[in-house]
Amino acid sequence: MAAMTGKMATQPGSLRTSRSVNGRQWKSVRMPAVRTTGRKLSIRAAAAPEEAKVLTKEDFVAYLASGCKPKSKWRIGTEHEKVVFNTENKKRADYSQIKKLLDFIVDRFGWEPMMEGDNIIGCKLGGQSVTLEPGGQFELSGAPLDSIHKTCAEVNGHLYQAKAIAEQMGVGFLGTGFDPKWRVEDVPVMPKGRYKLMKNYMPTVGTMGLDMMFRSCTVQVNLDYESEEDMVQKFRIGLALQPVATALFANSPFTDGKPNGFKSFRSHVWTDVDNSRCGRLPFVFEEGFGFDKYVEYAMDVPMYFVYRKGQGYINALGMSFRDFMAGKLPALPGEYPTMDDWEAHLTTIFPEVRLKKFLEMRGADSGRWKMICALPALWVGLLYDSASQAEAYDLISDFTAEDHDYLRAQVPITGLQTPFRDGTVQDLAKSVLQISERGLQARGLQEESFLTELIESAETGVVPADHWLESYNTRWAESVDPYYVEGAF
Repeated sequence: MAAMTGKMATQPGSLRTSRSVNGRQWKSVRMPAVRTTGRKLSIRAAAAPEEAKVLTKEDFVAYLASGCKPKSKWRIGTEHEKVVFNTENKKRADYSQIKKLLDFIVDRFGWEPMMEGDNIIGCKLGGQSVTLEPGGQFELSGAPLDSIHKTCAEVNGHLYQAKAIAEQMGVGFLGTGFDPKWRVEDVPVMPKGRYKLMKNYMPTVGTMGLDMMFRSCTVQVNLDYESEEDMVQKFRIGLALQPVATALFANSPFTDGKPNGFKSFRSHVWTDVDNSRCGRLPFVFEEGFGFDKYVEYAMDVPMYFVYRKGQGYINALGMSFRDFMAGKLPALPGEYPTMDDWEAHLTTIFPEVRLKKFLEMRGADSGRWKMICALPALWVGLLYDSASQAEAYDLISDFTAEDHDYLRAQVPITGLQTPFRDGTVQDLAKSVLQISERGLQARGLQEESFLTELIESAETGVVPADHWLESYNTRWAESVDPYYVEGAF
């Protein structure tokens, strides 16, 4: 089920959904279908604009509400990215090498290729997908699974498959939050139409958008909600405590071959990518927040593109989704958005917690295997047990707007050592991990061991970035090249 990963699920036909949430009956909407034809994945085109129903804001609210599900159906979807590099000279792998990796996974392990024109740009199998970020960062979007044991085993299986051919090719995978050595101009560009548009647009709206696209890597977890009220609580907890995750997972202390003065430079980069689609989302903490308010926000985020079969990605940079809804989009005058267009638009919004038909926790640097497994453990422990969720909500209940802004700006620099109230973020992290551990214990699945690395970091104050900086200043003799060995999968 790809609803957890943001990728479309394979279905026999289109689905019509109607949900009653918090006493309200949401209007039914037709969801897109995906069909497989032979070896290639084929996405059925949306209905022609002149035949399509004109969608309203209420339809988009209903789309988000359709994500509500009973606790028995909650799942865990983990995604992580990694840098692909040449082991001989540490340079980033180019598309010809990435293509070989994807072709091998398809041919050897039976995955279905995902194509854009004649180019393979990913592959998928059984709810999982492997896709490419703009600079060839290799991303696994995991299937929605019911335990952290399963999602961690999934990561293991993916790494085994990828490394089976990578070692023969002389390429490796680096578990990092940010490329430690190469500049944006040194990084090969992947042949995806969406990224071409974004590459040209990013420098016009912020100073670090290209750094985000080509040099950053993250690990995130996607989690379900039961109701609109439950979504609101989870969203608020996620935003308020995202700096704790940033501090614990901080793993990007190098840029251009030397220390950059940050514990998580990746997190800092996001502060000046595009303020119209990133940031703290203060309205989430306001009274009355819910699906409707998020839709209002999303409709005001400037567009990137519209995808149409036969035309590819149509440039709609900076245009208004509200104009699109009125049939007045300059790029497609007289046309109206489909639900596919709405789904695509939601993927172009980049807050630290993102709402689709699930919630994405997006504030952590990528890292090595144990840290990839620790990220879902942290958030599942906080948000998938009602007592722990209530405790976490109480913990953040008196956080002020100034607290949120301060933590967001300072934690990427000083991490766990960031002063906060009468202590530090390290003290806050200890409290958060105690709540998470109790939540995992309540699940009764023996998942607490996945928190071990985080608990040790909270006790010692040492996170991955600190370990690498100490190595750089001692054993590595002020070179980042050993990072490509010690930090590799």
